[in-house]
Amino acid sequence: MISTLLPRSSGVDGDRAPRLLYGADYNPEQWSRSVWEEDVRLMRKAGVNVVSVGIFSWARLQPAEDTWDFGWLDEVLDLLHAGGIGVDLATATASPPPWLTTAHPEILPVTADGGTLWPGARQHWRPTSPVFRAHALRLVRELATRYADHPALVAWHVSNELGCHNVYDFSDDAARAFRHWLRARYTTLEGLNSAWGTAFWSQHYTDWEQILPPRQAASHPNPTQQLDFKRFSSDALKEHLRAEREILREITPDVPVTTNFMVMGNTKGMDYPDWAQEIDFVSNDHYVHPGPQDRDELSFSANLTSGIAGGRPWFLMEHSTSAVNWQPVNVAKRPGDLARDSLLHVAHGADAVCYFQWRQSAAGAEKYHSAMVPHAGEDSELFRSVAELGSTLKALAPVAGSEREAARVGILYDWDSWWASEQDSHPSALLDYRQEALDWYSALLALGVRADLVTTRSDLHRHQVLVAPVLHVVPADLAKTLTRYTEQGGHLITTYFSGVVDEHDHVWLGGYPGALRDLLGIRIEEFGPLLDGDTVELDDGTAGSLWSDRIDVAAGTDVLARYRTGVHAGRAAVTRKASGTGSAAYVSTRLGVEGLTSLLPRLLAPAGVESELPSEARGSVETTVRSGPGGRFLFLVNRTDTAVPVPGLTGDVLLGATEGDDGALVLGPRAVAVLRQPAG
Repeated sequence: MISTLLPRSSGVDGDRAPRLLYGADYNPEQWSRSVWEEDVRLMRKAGVNVVSVGIFSWARLQPAEDTWDFGWLDEVLDLLHAGGIGVDLATATASPPPWLTTAHPEILPVTADGGTLWPGARQHWRPTSPVFRAHALRLVRELATRYADHPALVAWHVSNELGCHNVYDFSDDAARAFRHWLRARYTTLEGLNSAWGTAFWSQHYTDWEQILPPRQAASHPNPTQQLDFKRFSSDALKEHLRAEREILREITPDVPVTTNFMVMGNTKGMDYPDWAQEIDFVSNDHYVHPGPQDRDELSFSANLTSGIAGGRPWFLMEHSTSAVNWQPVNVAKRPGDLARDSLLHVAHGADAVCYFQWRQSAAGAEKYHSAMVPHAGEDSELFRSVAELGSTLKALAPVAGSEREAARVGILYDWDSWWASEQDSHPSALLDYRQEALDWYSALLALGVRADLVTTRSDLHRHQVLVAPVLHVVPADLAKTLTRYTEQGGHLITTYFSGVVDEHDHVWLGGYPGALRDLLGIRIEEFGPLLDGDTVELDDGTAGSLWSDRIDVAAGTDVLARYRTGVHAGRAAVTRKASGTGSAAYVSTRLGVEGLTSLLPRLLAPAGVESELPSEARGSVETTVRSGPGGRFLFLVNRTDTAVPVPGLTGDVLLGATEGDDGALVLGPRAVAVLRQPAG
């Protein structure tokens, strides 16, 4: 679908064959009309074929409650259409205008300690405010009605980065909506009291009106209340997404609807696998966070976005051409990083590559954020790189529409476990769910083993090996699914603090790891978290941190490694138990990338999984595969700053590889190559 998001009619670029899309957020309201025609000229020079328009333009479109100004937007859309550029039109509801917050301050979010988030930035609205909802939907209806038949319109962009700054609101509106959500979930107060364990600390509720969001309290709030509030907050934003979407579908049923997710870093408030069911195609924003795993994290996030999209193509709505403005130190990208970062997203299923933003702002909070047209203008190395990437994406048109080919290894990423495992009053506040998953991913990259990020909504049986790090929340049905997975030949690998609680955050009794205890063939009586900086050595030469477990091993369970030091010296650290025609393994400490890279070959061996790459390229090159009617597309991404030979690989070179003296393909430093191979 994404590759065919093209203007419905145009005298320019009439070819409507599938292609990769290329563009940016375009904010013409920041500039005088004299700049607009120049923008379209430069867009065509750069190969831009789609832009998102109107994202933060509510105050311009509706300067007063009963005053509308669409003339400037009409002109912009007409200019873009004349230039053959499609428009992903935003509903402009991301930031309410000053007149609305002045007239209705009751739409402003409230923090856990009762403070108000005031206007002056963006997203200063309550997801559950009926007043905000009414005004926002009025704007959506006006936009949809006016532009329903505009030929430039190719997609609708609901709000922008929903929940980026306002996912958790503790206002009275939120309290009422939370109670309504809880009634639907539990039906009766008896059900809620049971699920929340309110016998503890005298929290038993006798009336729905007694229930509040987990506002600032004297001590640790009820953990199930906290978990349910996270679920509710995600659902509240999802309901707003649905409300806007329904108006758009009513008026423009043939125009697809999306909203931009933020699958990156520690953005965890929105349950994106759940949200993905509500939109016509998945879109994502991603920004590189400098650090030792920066490009691994980029790959991880793009891979997870593909998993959320069910392997189907998705839309990279925002990333940066170079530096951002919101990190403590905003480092410019090195030469070649602009293309490598963008193509790595394409490798993981993106059919559109877009940036924030088209023209770098001269004023405002993001004026130092890079753009496709920098402050230096057209005559700049950055713009020349932008135009070069446009040509590259045009050459990669055959890739458009292809889907991710399943890898033999899957890494299970679970939002409930992410939320619950990092709550307060736990064995260790140092646990980092996403970092543990990223470490496993980096270790697989270091071995040259292709892996997919998947969710509990995925078909887990597609993967011969399933890594489930810190799978803390395991409802009974998931435990049965994982048992069936191993009995039918799958190989499960899980870690410390997994299988401990059910969906209500109640501990599975009888010893840890609770719901997975029998499957793993181990029993743990008490957790052994480690102090910050403490480590334990294993007898396989690796070292663990953060966590250790005193494991009792059941008959039939193999010990793959033991603790050599620490209070559990001599006891099991890594175990594996055969189950049906598969197996289930347990890693009881945080080994980090280096330790996991050492351990993984033994964990992968029962499934016969190893790298598909020649030995010369393992660890230096990342591979992904997309398949479709146009063939099988093998992406090769050089993870290093030096050239890497990749002998033995065949296919038509669409991009990026040269031939060495021995005839083998060679990847340049930080280069991306694409080989087209026969389908099937």
